[in-house]
Amino acid sequence: MNYAGWFPRVLASLVDYIPYAILLGIGSALGRNDDGTFGVLYWIFLLLGLAYLVYNRYILGGQGQSIGKKVLGLRLIKEETGQPLGAGLAFVRDVAHLVDLIICGIGFLFPLWDAKKQTIADKLIKTLVVKA
Repeated sequence: MNYAGWFPRVLASLVDYIPYAILLGIGSALGRNDDGTFGVLYWIFLLLGLAYLVYNRYILGGQGQSIGKKVLGLRLIKEETGQPLGAGLAFVRDVAHLVDLIICGIGFLFPLWDAKKQTIADKLIKTLVVKA
């Protein structure tokens, strides 16, 4: 297997999350009321951002390639079968990334030294990120 390295994985994540951040930024800028509370525009952009994340991370990601992975030439697959994981398991993998995060983010660095270049979440869910 041609495992994806740490740096391309980080870049793919950035590509995935930049549109979400832009939508939230627009919503925050346009949706703030004079009294500092958030109005309807904020909630519309927040929902658009969440819809984008669900589509990109779980629908496309579950099919093997989020937008970021596609741009960077990477693919997310099940370790045992080499097949895409599906939307549900892609969601569970993202939840499992909390383990990577709660240990001071060290789990996200595992691909730097791991033989299969897996994060802890990848090990738990039995997934691989490979070059497409």
